[in-house]
Amino acid sequence: MNKKIMSRVIEEGKYIIETGNTVREMADVFGISKSTIHKDLRERLLEVDMDLYHKVSSILQYHMDIRHIRGGESTRRKYLEKNAN
Repeated sequence: MNKKIMSRVIEEGKYIIETGNTVREMADVFGISKSTIHKDLRERLLEVDMDLYHKVSSILQYHMDIRHIRGGESTRRKYLEKNAN
């Protein structure tokens, strides 16, 4: 893995720990795809920094655990806005 990718992976890992943002939000911030962010945090980070990987992994798991709640809330807001107009 080249140094540019390694530094990006570490930067992404530190960023998600500081902010708790989702992969989608991080993709917007870093200007790369969600797939790349996910691959960086799930595969490449494991090779680079094991401790950081475990911290990031717990945040990603939390996001997976609550995604159905976020989706339901988003749908609820969508229909409330639609009915308000």
